[in-house]
Amino acid sequence: MREIVLDTETTGFEPSEGHRIVEIGAVELLNHVPTGRTYHQYINPQRPMPAEAFAVHGLGDEFLRDKPVFRAVGQAFLDFVGSARLVIHNAAFDMKFLNAELGWAGLPTLPNDRALDTLALAKRRFPGAPASLDALCRRFGVDNSAREKHGALLDSEILAEVYLELIGGRQPDFALAGTSQAAPAMGHTAWRPQPRPVPLAPRLTEEEALAHAAFVAKMGEAALWNRYGGGEPPS
Repeated sequence: MREIVLDTETTGFEPSEGHRIVEIGAVELLNHVPTGRTYHQYINPQRPMPAEAFAVHGLGDEFLRDKPVFRAVGQAFLDFVGSARLVIHNAAFDMKFLNAELGWAGLPTLPNDRALDTLALAKRRFPGAPASLDALCRRFGVDNSAREKHGALLDSEILAEVYLELIGGRQPDFALAGTSQAAPAMGHTAWRPQPRPVPLAPRLTEEEALAHAAFVAKMGEAALWNRYGGGEPPS
């Protein structure tokens, strides 16, 4: 299964008010394993960058002035995404901007049901707990120290690691990146997930460990658990 973990940065909150996308970042997963293929593109929004947006993204008018407009890169973005499922944090926000830009460019829009919202996934898994990307990084021990300002590619890389934790833990990268041909087009770069800087604390309680040891002890010394890693039964 191919998935694209995606993030956008914008000039504001509503495309209906004339706000535009200024950056798209995306990471490719194949069967929940990063392939090393990414998509990254800065975009000229054809409007001034509001001060509050500049404070969040650090992208100013001068930097964006020579970047392509969305119409010039929209098809390349669709080609990268293909028919993959989209993994997005607060998906409704990014999808409304992507579809607005695609519509303005006369390109096919993306069905909303193709998007998996990791914000909703986190709220279902951890009811009542903070579910921002930074909060999830703290929960899972994902290093986000480079996230001084929001950036679409960095955020999508971080989100890819968080997403793998949300669905049950990171999968090993069996060097599968070598089986996927990296696209030579501009905007595609290589990325691999980093090791966890601090291992997670064990979740097994002392009472659970003792109960399991007692259960294994009842099986006798010939129990496979004792022979292959269960340790000594309690005295």
